[in-house]
Amino acid sequence: MAESLTGGLVAAEITSVPGASKVFRGSVTAYATDLKHRLLGVDAGLLEARGAVDAQVAAQMAAGARKALGADWAVATTGVAGPDPQDGQPVGTVFVAVDGPSRADSGSAGGGKVEALRLNGDRAEIRRESVRSVLALLLTELAGEHTGNERAQDTEQNGGF
Repeated sequence: MAESLTGGLVAAEITSVPGASKVFRGSVTAYATDLKHRLLGVDAGLLEARGAVDAQVAAQMAAGARKALGADWAVATTGVAGPDPQDGQPVGTVFVAVDGPSRADSGSAGGGKVEALRLNGDRAEIRRESVRSVLALLLTELAGEHTGNERAQDTEQNGGF
């Protein structure tokens, strides 16, 4: 996992569960923008052009963490918790991402997905909601993996059509 605005809160939440060591490999807290490039392989040109608070940056952070940690799945958080705007983005702008194995049997290109969030509240509330949101996204993607893809899951729920 790769964290920025959450500063390790996602890893702390996961590792608070007994037995987490069976599935959790580690995390990279790349709070500084240059670390997103150096440790996670986020494109330097992208960071220069758009800043760290960007959907594509979040996607590359998740993919970079997955590669760096040798994990099947990885998540990433990047955004602005406040008190001040960053990279031209207002407080509450957050991107969460998940990256997982490609689903060759379903024709899907891969397990990557990004969600853009506009969160309200103070710094602590924005960080907590970012943690909740990225874990919810991961659970959704993992559930989709078990059915082959999201469309297959919908088909099962709608009588097989």
